[in-house]
Amino acid sequence: MEQHYKLDKIRELADNDAEFIETLALTFLEEVPADARLLSIAVDSKDYLAAYQSAHKMKPTVDLFELGVLDDLIEVQDWGKFEQKGKDISEKLDIVLKAVENAVEEIKSDFNV
Repeated sequence: MEQHYKLDKIRELADNDAEFIETLALTFLEEVPADARLLSIAVDSKDYLAAYQSAHKMKPTVDLFELGVLDDLIEVQDWGKFEQKGKDISEKLDIVLKAVENAVEEIKSDFNV
């Protein structure tokens, strides 16, 4: 439990309300994998605006669940924001995607989803 994500900030935010914590976890499962897919597609197609928007949308949740890849996600976001055409961002993207994948699997297990 909580190897690939942390609930510390969420417990504090939720005042240890288990139902609210579960709701946030389920929301994570609904939104973050879809956003990660959009981010991956945007980077692959060099759609800088879409990459920026997807990464920007993911930042608060990645930070709240403490996936440990916020700095990597910000680099991907900035790649899109500043249209860094000469920069290969694929390694940072892979780090973010793997962290999301690991967190999703663990949250599903931890919350019996």
